[in-house]
Amino acid sequence: MRIISGSHKSKRITAPKNLPVRPTTDMAKEGLFNILNNRYYFDEIRVLDLFSGTGNIAYEFASRGSEQIFCVDKNHNCIRFIQQTSQKLNFDAISAIQADVFEFLDQHNREHDIIFADPPYELTDLSKVIESIFDKKLLSKEGVLILEHSKMKDFSKHSSFKNIRRYGNVNFSFFEWTNTIDA
Repeated sequence: MRIISGSHKSKRITAPKNLPVRPTTDMAKEGLFNILNNRYYFDEIRVLDLFSGTGNIAYEFASRGSEQIFCVDKNHNCIRFIQQTSQKLNFDAISAIQADVFEFLDQHNREHDIIFADPPYELTDLSKVIESIFDKKLLSKEGVLILEHSKMKDFSKHSSFKNIRRYGNVNFSFFEWTNTIDA
């Protein structure tokens, strides 16, 4: 995997083979960040990266200047890798938290501008992630929740669903507040 843009553009990062992860492809990540680049000033946003795995998405945000990035994953080796890589790249904005994502969401109360979730594709109830975020009002009123998932999942009927982007086998569903009264 590599960082696409920013202060560490083209930097390659190699994750240990024993991590139980499926990093977002460079092609999909580049497409995603092209969308976000047209909407946000990265140095002004707060990011929450759920099911962080290798930290691939967080490194991209950090390279582009985001100053507050929380990475959450329950796997100790993933968190250790994120911490080591963040330190090596001087990404002080990244805070890695070892926790079950659902327990974290139950206890968390900070608002974020971008929430990215890349749960294991075999996780059956992805709707629970979406509902937890909106029920707890963890997304800012102008924010976006991006859920990476397999093509077998369809969230188009969800009340906060905005659109979907497909990059090969990678699907990103985008969710926003339906109106500012909700937020």
